[in-house]
Amino acid sequence: MAEPMAGATAEPRMPLPQVCVCYLLREAGGRTEVLLGRKKHGLGQGYFVGLGGKLEPGESAVEAAVREVHEESGVRVEAHDLDPRGRLTYLFPHREAWSQESSVFVTRRFVGEPAPSDELDPEWFPLDAVPLTEMWDDARRWLPAVLAGGRVRRTYVFGEDLATVVHERDHVA
Repeated sequence: MAEPMAGATAEPRMPLPQVCVCYLLREAGGRTEVLLGRKKHGLGQGYFVGLGGKLEPGESAVEAAVREVHEESGVRVEAHDLDPRGRLTYLFPHREAWSQESSVFVTRRFVGEPAPSDELDPEWFPLDAVPLTEMWDDARRWLPAVLAGGRVRRTYVFGEDLATVVHERDHVA
């Protein structure tokens, strides 16, 4: 019987759960603002986050973003107005059920005023005052560049405390 190769795993890795996040931008008082929401419960409770969530079976990331933005804020966005800005992979070796892949979108077109939901309390922030210290640890490493028009494709590995990034790597396009 052949020995397994070094680094090989006994079982194939299951695909990570797919999620999405969408950042709404607006001009107000001569500056650009982003809509974030403080999570009321669940993964990320207490943090400011972008609007988004899990993809439902058979749903694309774009369809999920449209649905999640409305469910979490009451605001409506159209699929064709979402600008795909990249993908993030989050690995939690100490709580594998939290690991996921996220599609990132930005839009400047939406209808309605944000209102609180069961999930979060929405709030607008100027781009130069995004509360990065009250967000997941990875956000400071990529979010400002994406909000400024950039794109991202990175993997973040979180440590035993489930809150601190202990390793990150870029992906070559």
